[in-house]
Amino acid sequence: MSVGLGNIWRFPFTAYENGGGAFLIPYIVILIIVGKPFYLLEMILGQFSSRSAVKIWDIAPAFRGVGIAQFITLLALASYYCSLMALTLFYLIASFQTELPWGRCQKEWGEFCVDSLPGNNSTRVENISYSSSAELYFYKEVLREKDNIDDGIGAPDWRLTITLFISWLTVFLVVIRGVRSSGKAAYFLAIFPYVVLIVLLVRAVTLDGSVAGILYFITPTWEKLLTPMIWYHAVAQCFFSLTICFGAVVMFASHNKFHHDLYRDAMIVTTLDTFTSLLAGCTIFAILGNLSRELGIKDIGAVMKSGTGLAFISYPETIAKFTIVPQFFGVVFFAMLFVLGIGSEVGLASAIISIVHDQFPKVKYWHIAAGTCFCEFLIGLIYVTPGGQFMITFVDYYVTSFIAFLPAAFEMIAIAWSYGLGNFLNDIEFMLNRRLSIFWRICWSVLTPGIILVIFIYTFVNLELLKYNNKFYPSLIYEIGWILFSIAVFQIPLWIVIAIFKNRHLPFRKMISEAFRPSKSWGPSNVEDRKKWMAFRDQCDAEKK
Repeated sequence: MSVGLGNIWRFPFTAYENGGGAFLIPYIVILIIVGKPFYLLEMILGQFSSRSAVKIWDIAPAFRGVGIAQFITLLALASYYCSLMALTLFYLIASFQTELPWGRCQKEWGEFCVDSLPGNNSTRVENISYSSSAELYFYKEVLREKDNIDDGIGAPDWRLTITLFISWLTVFLVVIRGVRSSGKAAYFLAIFPYVVLIVLLVRAVTLDGSVAGILYFITPTWEKLLTPMIWYHAVAQCFFSLTICFGAVVMFASHNKFHHDLYRDAMIVTTLDTFTSLLAGCTIFAILGNLSRELGIKDIGAVMKSGTGLAFISYPETIAKFTIVPQFFGVVFFAMLFVLGIGSEVGLASAIISIVHDQFPKVKYWHIAAGTCFCEFLIGLIYVTPGGQFMITFVDYYVTSFIAFLPAAFEMIAIAWSYGLGNFLNDIEFMLNRRLSIFWRICWSVLTPGIILVIFIYTFVNLELLKYNNKFYPSLIYEIGWILFSIAVFQIPLWIVIAIFKNRHLPFRKMISEAFRPSKSWGPSNVEDRKKWMAFRDQCDAEKK
């Protein structure tokens, strides 16, 4: 679940937008003090309670709005992730052609185009900006992208609409089999992507200029470490890469056996996740180094447009460089990316379905799954229009990345300060039969929520208007963005008020305190585990006295 599109698609373009090596150190630091603590915490909550991302807030009913806000971001994230699967499926089908369609320039793309095929020695005029055929194929043939969306985003492309529908149909068929059954394919999915990525990396590093690209990726730019926006993007990427603060980790962990050693799993998954991101980053930047030489651009950071489409340009560029049956490698890579994407999407969709099913348990699971997938498909049509990449960037910024900060901070504050860090540690000790180190206590109580809030406040104060490819959006789009942001964030204070008002028959102080106390239903779902936990909790309380 955590190894997927966030690593192979999102990490490379985020690193590219933030200066390559300038981004790497902040990302690794954030992974240690934000990513790992959050991943472990959400696994504990899910496994201990066997509840979905909203139901877990029986632990502190006043903070149920945190779960609702995360549910809103989850809906948005799931809607555009599948549009990436539509693009992947499009490339997969295109890879079956006798010649890769992005390998050679077409007349209608203009004269300032350079073939992506191996051994390209075409002459170029100095001081003229060239683009590779892989880049022009993506923007002009696949997306048929508009220069701006001042007059609207256009109608959905029929080809991408079909691939989007097939993607959602695949997700639906996997989801209705259940999380446990889909997990059986994990052994294959755990190895296959690494084999393909390593093959691509080996090919990429044999190209001229690849070393310069990799050095650009791994060489730190120390002066940029004081740039707050880099740290903001590092946190946002960490959320996406590990799929934390969206409810998916909680959902998957809720299916674990109660005494399962999740600590080991959390450490392995977060480490492998980082390794995958670095592997994808080295592959992308190796090909960017090669492109900088072929296009005659000295600054690797200016080789091509940054943004959500970077991976759909760089990976095909690498595949086109294969001298022996590049079509085979195209099919294998995009099949791998599609399978990984489906895995990511199944996790997001399952989290949505589990939340809805918890609220409406009498409705059949597959009915909710069908309704969810169909509604998300309809929403996803905006991403397969000529202005689709504008909308992905917009939703990614206003409805997922930026919003995620506040619910994340309140999630950790609620556990550490409302439920109580001592109570939480006791629950962990009962479930895992081990006491966690002081590092986790410091992160959960102070360090992690503090860092997230500081970065969010600074970013909010110094916020700039969102742009896509250095182009501003119509003013109406910004207004819609803030409305969506407000709806999600407003859930937190709204549900605090609702929780307090439910106890209006009590005295004022009692009314407030009861809203922040765990509900009577909180605890392990298994009856025997619950009895033992209550006895263990009473024993801990007695020892305090």
